[in-house]
Amino acid sequence: MNKTNNFNIESSVCVLCGRTDDCPEKYGEKRTYVEYNLTVHNYCLLMSSGIWQRGEEDEGIDGFLITDIRKEVNRAAKLKCNICKKKGASIGCVAPKCKRSYHFPCGIQKECIFQFMEEFRSYCWEHKPVQKFPDKECRGTSQCTICLDFVEQLPMYNVLKSPCCKNAWFHRECLQYQALSAGIFFFRCTVCNNKDKFQKEMLRMGINIPEKDASWELEENAYQDLLHHYQHCDIKRCLCKKGRDYSEPDSKWEIKRCQSCGSRGTHLACSSMKSWEQNWECMECRSIFAKSGSYSKQKKRSLPTSEKTDGTNCFLEEPSPKCPRQSAGSRRGFLLQSPKMMCQNNSSPCSHLELPSSNRVSLSPQMSNRNWSLRKRELRKQQREVSNILKELKRQVSSKTTRLNINAENIWNSALKGFRQRKFSPTNTIEIKFTNCKNRSTEDTSAASKHRFFQLLMLHLQDSSLFEGSSAKNLSLDFQAIKENLYFEAGKMIAVSLVHGGPSPGFFSKTLFNCLVYGPENVKPALEDVADVDVAQTIRMIKYANSLSGLQSTIHDSYEFLAAAGCLRPITALCDKNTLANDILVYHVIKRIISPLESFRQGLKTLGVLEKMQMYPDAFSSILCHKPERLSAETICDLFTINSSSDVNKVEGADFWISYLQDVESGESTITLEDILLFVTGSFSIPPIGFDPEPTIKFLQMRYPIGNRLLNCLELPITKTYKAFKNKMEFTIRNTLRLEGE
Repeated sequence: MNKTNNFNIESSVCVLCGRTDDCPEKYGEKRTYVEYNLTVHNYCLLMSSGIWQRGEEDEGIDGFLITDIRKEVNRAAKLKCNICKKKGASIGCVAPKCKRSYHFPCGIQKECIFQFMEEFRSYCWEHKPVQKFPDKECRGTSQCTICLDFVEQLPMYNVLKSPCCKNAWFHRECLQYQALSAGIFFFRCTVCNNKDKFQKEMLRMGINIPEKDASWELEENAYQDLLHHYQHCDIKRCLCKKGRDYSEPDSKWEIKRCQSCGSRGTHLACSSMKSWEQNWECMECRSIFAKSGSYSKQKKRSLPTSEKTDGTNCFLEEPSPKCPRQSAGSRRGFLLQSPKMMCQNNSSPCSHLELPSSNRVSLSPQMSNRNWSLRKRELRKQQREVSNILKELKRQVSSKTTRLNINAENIWNSALKGFRQRKFSPTNTIEIKFTNCKNRSTEDTSAASKHRFFQLLMLHLQDSSLFEGSSAKNLSLDFQAIKENLYFEAGKMIAVSLVHGGPSPGFFSKTLFNCLVYGPENVKPALEDVADVDVAQTIRMIKYANSLSGLQSTIHDSYEFLAAAGCLRPITALCDKNTLANDILVYHVIKRIISPLESFRQGLKTLGVLEKMQMYPDAFSSILCHKPERLSAETICDLFTINSSSDVNKVEGADFWISYLQDVESGESTITLEDILLFVTGSFSIPPIGFDPEPTIKFLQMRYPIGNRLLNCLELPITKTYKAFKNKMEFTIRNTLRLEGE
């Protein structure tokens, strides 16, 4: 129904109450319809006793037919208001034998109760419902948890008590404004967060709770500022030739933000970081942690630019220009070094060992190396356990194939389309065909394409709007994704990737993982789980407030957010801050995303993955919450089984092969260990389930090496010198991968 643009709305009179007031909060929206010569308040229409919605929503005025409205006006014209004594009283008290009639504004003034539910009943000032309080309950003053002003604890029209909390009192006006703002989906008790019981009582007592989304959710671009990411390299000597603001994703020139403040950044190469998963802190945050004495508790990273060999940690802001190229996470010369030499190397794990000063003891390099060996042995044990579990789940997969046509440039939409097609089944063998790759090598087999597809898919999920956080991610709240059931699809894709030989996501936070395994009600989140900078700052200000006045000031400044979160509570002592901070944390990290979490859990149930996660949490945590360790020469050496027709060639070729792996690991080669694995298998990482078939090496009389991705077999040439072997390897692998990239 169209409203007029040239009609004087302020001078128009409501046909039911006879007033010109335009106050949507009190009387509802005032609407004028020129074609019917009609002006009416929404609440006056809803509460009128002699009219019902006999039409559809798009008929008349919200289902009230125009002819019915005319009849109601004529009926009310015969009734006198018991309050203002004027004609037109369309609302009557529903109490038996009560004959009082009144206008809606007059009823508000006389403190009548109007129930905005079911039959839209109205009660006069004498028969209105009242809240009952125990006689033993103390009387006095309390703090309205919405406006934080004092309120009398008395059974009055303008004062309401929460039905679910003993000491929660509100001003009626405050509750009504909050209900209009929050809507039916977010209006709840500000103390205990109860929704059903609280709304039922407030509706009984005449609070109008509109069936709409919260007002802050309807504002266009309301959260636009939160989408801004800091993109600037603040290292004193930036190495990027394209400038400090240049950032190229998935490369060494990608900008990494400070994990503590997020307001400083660095190119990965400018701080000698080999991967995005490594933590980085700016100098300002480091100095703050150092002054507070808590820096030793932070997760430190020893950069490979230190030349010290005395076992002390050296944290640098800039890399040394003479630093040799190494594969991150590797230990150089693992076959040649003694345990003592490995611990003196600054890139070894023992240099990360940091104990509190009160408990610090002198550890020998042998002890540190032994601890690292035990840890590494345990990690490998968990990885073998996961591999066996996933192989057991893979028995469900039949030989029947399903082909997915994938556009690598639009990986998400094409994957979503493939997973939602009618013939798709997780128990079918999946074949991938990249439809936009015209020049792909004929060597790129189905297995290699599948590896690449799942790798691209996991990378997209990591950066998608379904998750939030830096490296350890939690689920975000995306209403459009909920509507399109994307959280379910994401969980399903991850489950299928694990069972069908793809990579694990590796970016789950411990909180998200525990919610999936143990249930959200049994998980206690940490402040690090809050991705929203403003929310995190609010929690910090509340948690570390050192005075009651400062705490109340923070609550007042964050009133709208706390009200929407249902975390407002009476603050009478400074010790209440811990409970309040915890309530905000639990709401923002867990309760806010209950719907996406449940949908995500349902998706992970595909092929029985979630059930196995719950049975073996430690094993699955190692692959879902952590990125796989960067490849080392030792890992590659253990991965491949050497086969040869000649024992002599086998021994000599094995020496060349191991020496070459050592050179690649130490940075004395133009390729990386990941390049070697990609050349042979089509994957630059080892999937949790492992490779099928297992990778092998053959030494043959041939000119150049060949990577047979169908059999995961690396065929190597027999050469007389190591130099010739190395040259052939680098020439073939470098050019093969370059051609595939084009």
